[in-house]
Amino acid sequence: MTEHIQETKQTTRDQVQIALRAIEDKKGAAIRVLDVRGKSSITDYLILASGSSNPHLKAMKTGLDEALKDAGVQLIGASREVDSGWLVVDAFDFMVHLQTEELRANYQLDQLWGDAEEVQFTD
Repeated sequence: MTEHIQETKQTTRDQVQIALRAIEDKKGAAIRVLDVRGKSSITDYLILASGSSNPHLKAMKTGLDEALKDAGVQLIGASREVDSGWLVVDAFDFMVHLQTEELRANYQLDQLWGDAEEVQFTD
């Protein structure tokens, strides 16, 4: 049983790294990964990233969608309204919030989850 849990955690870690690379490839800014295990009943990690405009967010989401699909990551939900300034991708174990800098400053998810530990995912 422990072996399965470790394997699942490693898979989630790999998936988060794939997502981070895709966001970085599209020049996402202020990227943070928050560990919300035990604080959220819906996911384990939140990835927060900023884009400079709606077209930039769309490019980041397109790159993210392609990378996750290529890796076989099953999504359970995603934003469809690309001009909202806030796009969400839900991969169950982690959620990605792509926001314009203005909306990120307004909604302050970083502060909302201020008690969550920021995690560094490196290859």
